Amino acid sequence: MAQRLIGRAAARLGPVLLAAALLSSGAAQAGNQKEEALADSVRLALENAIRDGRPPKPVFRDEVARVRYQQWFDAMSARLKRRLPDEQTRTEFLEIAWYEATRAGLDPGLVLGLIQVESAYRKYAVSMVGARGYMQVMPFWTKVIGDSNRRALFDMQTNLRYGCSILRMYIDMEGGNLYLALGRYNGSRGRPEYPNAVLAAWKNWEFKQDVMVSSR
Repeated sequence: MAQRLIGRAAARLGPVLLAAALLSSGAAQAGNQKEEALADSVRLALENAIRDGRPPKPVFRDEVARVRYQQWFDAMSARLKRRLPDEQTRTEFLEIAWYEATRAGLDPGLVLGLIQVESAYRKYAVSMVGARGYMQVMPFWTKVIGDSNRRALFDMQTNLRYGCSILRMYIDMEGGNLYLALGRYNGSRGRPEYPNAVLAAWKNWEFKQDVMVSSR
């Protein structure tokens, strides 16, 4: 029902108002990535990223980085508590989200905003086109760059790893243009509704460090 109402509103609302409607509706705006020809080097890079078996635990170069992460974690945990009330699940989710986002060179807040729009933080969300999990990854990716195990897309780390790696690839393909990359992630490249929704959601997860710590 919500999707039908949003579709009707699209013809009447401008991009910014429609983005607000998408966010307030709570409906998942599922990713509909298109299967396309990839250069061998791109496919190999994605395959290696997906197969990396290191545990998704934050590693810090110094005390400043550790404190910065802890401040981020505490702030995001408080904001996420309503959506993920179980503390253990929320802790695991934030550790993985931070790890996979930074590993892919993405702002963790961007990833959290995208998840808000894509699945509303529902681990087992499945879209009308078959996209799965938190970041609504299309199953064909498991065949293109993975081990063909579609069920694994419901695993928290696997889903976030695929999603972050794919978004990073799209950003690179678009020469750093995040707006177009987000559209490509959603299968709506060139249209404003989805990028505007994600960029608006990103603001909910922005983080400003409160305290500077001496590295000595």
